[in-house]
Amino acid sequence: MSATLLDVAAVRARYAALDRRLAFFDGPGGTQCPDEVIDAISLYLRESNANIGAPYETSRRTDALVATAHERAGAFLGCEPGEVAFGQSMTALNFLLTRALARELEAGDEVLVTRLDHDANVAPWLALADDIGIVVEFVDVDDQLMLDLDDLAAKRSSRTRVVAFPAAANSVGTAPDIHRVVELAHEVGALAWVDAVHHGPHGPIDVAAWGCDVLICSPYKFFGPHMGMAFGREEVLRRWKPYKVRPSADEPVGRRFELGTCQHELLAGFVAAVDYIDSLGWEAITAHEYDLGTRFLAGLPGGVSLHGSQTMDGRVPTFCFSVPGRSAQSVAEHLAARDVAVWWGNYYALETIRRLGLDEDDGAVRAGIVHYNTAEEVDRLLAGIAELV
Repeated sequence: MSATLLDVAAVRARYAALDRRLAFFDGPGGTQCPDEVIDAISLYLRESNANIGAPYETSRRTDALVATAHERAGAFLGCEPGEVAFGQSMTALNFLLTRALARELEAGDEVLVTRLDHDANVAPWLALADDIGIVVEFVDVDDQLMLDLDDLAAKRSSRTRVVAFPAAANSVGTAPDIHRVVELAHEVGALAWVDAVHHGPHGPIDVAAWGCDVLICSPYKFFGPHMGMAFGREEVLRRWKPYKVRPSADEPVGRRFELGTCQHELLAGFVAAVDYIDSLGWEAITAHEYDLGTRFLAGLPGGVSLHGSQTMDGRVPTFCFSVPGRSAQSVAEHLAARDVAVWWGNYYALETIRRLGLDEDDGAVRAGIVHYNTAEEVDRLLAGIAELV
């Protein structure tokens, strides 16, 4: 693949936040926002700040923004605007949606999660196991940290109600075969419940093509503001009784799962973030990320333990590694002193860290590449790692 489709200098010029030496490889924890997203948020607060449903100008502008945000979300996710709900965060929305589903679950019903999942798609199900006695089973991974589809197929049963899994793992970058996982879920009548938070900045989401029933994600992971967004297939959402105040909207059906007044200024930022991605195009983004990921893998010093796939196949450019004789925290601090930002710890991917046999608190180092990173930054990251080997 070639990165010539993307003018990285022009991209970076759209980010005041990138006008510094610090190299941001912390995208899995939240990406930077282009200036147009920041401007959209501040412009809304200056010119349109109001609650919805009133006859005056700023309220009418806010009504229009709410409608536009749902339309753009539908286009971004590949669904109808009415199937979208916005919320405080992906985690908050997932607890809300799982509680609504729980009204139709019984003790002994089964939910399958994976050892690649962020805990936001595990803890809600474990809480339901405590509350109503459902059974939560973990689908394993292989030695390359690829999802074990044979294990998934074997663990399904007639009592399986949900298969919850990530479109991409925030810890090690593994990107499961979404179509196959959805197929395996539907074969036993289970809902396919996708965490697309980490997939968001790395490629298009298409819930219609994927065939999933529920999907949750976070715009702040794809160059937008801190908030959550969810898709639910209409026929699924209509049969659930949501937890909400009585006068709030019942239509479109996704609005039933939006608690209270939406963060309107953040909706303005979300719309700008989608516009930003559209202005670049996924082909250019994915090609550039592929090249940088390949560069990182080729230059990783010998002796460093890379956890997961050793190639760019079946993954996004998020890399989890350990340096022998060094704590993950000390490696991150060493790189930070050289103006390279990475994460260390478990990143809420507890089951992955446990599967690797790593300390649950110190975990491993995580470096995440997104399209605004440069080859020079990747080389600086590699040079900083090499100093420790």
